[in-house]
Amino acid sequence: MTAPKCSDEEFMRLFQTLGATKTAEHLKSPERAVYARRRGIEKKLGRTLTAPSFHAPEHEGRIHRTVKDGVILIGSDAHYWPGIISTAHRAFVRACKEFKPRIVVMNGDVLDGASISRHPPIGWESRPSLIQEIETCQERLEEIRRASEGADHIWPLGNHDGRFSQRLAMQAPEYARVNGTKLRDHFPEWEPCWSVWLNESVVVKHRGRGGIHAPHNNTVNAGLSIVTGHLHSLKVTPWTDYTGSRWGVDTGTLAQVYGPQFNSYMEDGFRSWRSGFAVLTFHEGELLWPELVHVRDEERGIVEFRGKIWHV
Repeated sequence: MTAPKCSDEEFMRLFQTLGATKTAEHLKSPERAVYARRRGIEKKLGRTLTAPSFHAPEHEGRIHRTVKDGVILIGSDAHYWPGIISTAHRAFVRACKEFKPRIVVMNGDVLDGASISRHPPIGWESRPSLIQEIETCQERLEEIRRASEGADHIWPLGNHDGRFSQRLAMQAPEYARVNGTKLRDHFPEWEPCWSVWLNESVVVKHRGRGGIHAPHNNTVNAGLSIVTGHLHSLKVTPWTDYTGSRWGVDTGTLAQVYGPQFNSYMEDGFRSWRSGFAVLTFHEGELLWPELVHVRDEERGIVEFRGKIWHV
């Protein structure tokens, strides 16, 4: 048997100070071997060796905000399309006027980017040009901004939004850093990021886990309340443990569920999607139970919120 590279006492000190990964690097051993030795020592001593608890590392795409009291509106997956102003969008603008939010978050996929998708068109389907989509997004976001003057306006990048720079980076890398080649250049009033951290207890980002139980899995694995889009599901899932209650929130879609953006690749298939958005209310720095505004009837412009009907 190969002799250990350090004593049990030294190993325990390293593991409890550095954690498994850095202990493996320090000892030049596989991480699997570190965990195996940890289990052996735990069995010998009859107690658990605990790794240190590190805060999540800072990321340049992370925005922090502190909210003691107030409302935050979060919409996502608008996939804005020329010529269409959805019921959910109109309701979002109304909510901005009525609730006077501290922060407005467009949680990704504002742009659809149909003409620059990596997926080929199906048959001879008609797609709007990129400039048509950009101008439509500018119009819709300006409506939101005017309705919420004084608020912070933040835009976590979504996978569809990412198509803008991805296509340029792949096809014309020589244009890197030229003004106008980044999506943010066309929306100077909106602060771009990957995620928004509210009071260090709520994370807002475009997507996390997938599947029907994504909100549940997101908050369980994140250890925080987490608000995501991407799946168009519009739902709130609570999770309670010894630390208290937190929530996984799916913000649905600001688009029409059966809008033209989705016609071809969805092949007119059924979908468990819902149009709407999320309303977060903070009281004395704590998040109250997240609320949803839900579109009941797209054609008639009817939404529901807090047991009341809105006509928009």
